[in-house]
Amino acid sequence: MIRRHSLLALAALGAMPAWAVRGSGPGAAPGHATLAAAWQDGAQQHIGLIDVAGAHWSVRHHLEVPTRAHGLWVEPGGSVLAAARRPGDWLLRWQPRDGAVRWHWIDDDRRFNGHVIASTDGTTLWTTETDLDTTQGRLGVRNARSLEKTAEWATAGRDPHALLALPEAVAGLPAGTLIVANGGIPTLPETGRAKRDLGRMDASLVALDPADGQLLGQWRLDDPYLSIRHLAWDPVSRRVGVALQAEHPDAAAKAAAPVLAVWDGRALRAAEQQPVVQGYGGDICARPGGGFVVSCPRADTLALFDAQGRWQALRPHRQAYALAAQPLGQRWWNGGERDVMTTTAPGQSSVATPTPNTAAGARLQLDNHWLAWARP
Repeated sequence: MIRRHSLLALAALGAMPAWAVRGSGPGAAPGHATLAAAWQDGAQQHIGLIDVAGAHWSVRHHLEVPTRAHGLWVEPGGSVLAAARRPGDWLLRWQPRDGAVRWHWIDDDRRFNGHVIASTDGTTLWTTETDLDTTQGRLGVRNARSLEKTAEWATAGRDPHALLALPEAVAGLPAGTLIVANGGIPTLPETGRAKRDLGRMDASLVALDPADGQLLGQWRLDDPYLSIRHLAWDPVSRRVGVALQAEHPDAAAKAAAPVLAVWDGRALRAAEQQPVVQGYGGDICARPGGGFVVSCPRADTLALFDAQGRWQALRPHRQAYALAAQPLGQRWWNGGERDVMTTTAPGQSSVATPTPNTAAGARLQLDNHWLAWARP
């Protein structure tokens, strides 16, 4: 309780600007973007807004959070939802314009698994969670205003992670169907993130009815050691890209494992003929014109695929983590060790490399995810 009460003081920091940094990249990308992001600054964890404009980027606003944040969701009014990284105990709504924060703490027998999304009408939130007593996955159904849970559904697996709502009908599944990534990795409450009994992994992709949580479909990959983690919708091909993280006991098999699978509503298929990228997909977004980009921080690269999951190219970027794409646009962004890469549809890229000002010399370590933030 002491830590929770101390967050009242932290909430006042929400509207404080962080430091401005200037890029020294080779050129300026056209346009401007503001991204909602999570990062670590020394021993402190933050969420905030990052402005990207050509060869320059800066942190506009930030909020210190008690533990590492993971998945973010931007609401139409400009507020940002953030969930703690698994096994997490907090969820929040932050308003960057005035720093207002609403916190929610999960019950002691549940833990957040790092991701939250909202319904299209803005009245309902869904959060991936774990029941600590049974280790089974749960989907929390929450009142969007209060963040309080109103219902709870089984995810037909354990270790649920990312989720999305289909924006249109796919292969007989109606628009709005919830697609949930069950990572399938066994853990125990007393060991937190420690992975146990990987031979019992059971990763799956499931479709749930958004009205009552009914299981509408479930798909698995042939390789049981591929954990299904993150999701992206490609509006061109009308398919879902799935970022994978390998857990093979054999080091060579793990390193060579695919980092992408593609779901078309009927089947889930892993990518083929992909180069070795250390078997770890950190984040995923759709490519302009169709296809997917997967960040591979352990290989310091981005892996580019077409909409069928065929490997296209590698693009080096040191410690490539967070990805965001402009919805139906011609631009996407990737956060690396210290810089931001902006890529346009023809494949042209520019990189902004920050130099902290004299008031702040700490290094930002970006988390796996960020999202484009639209000004209200």
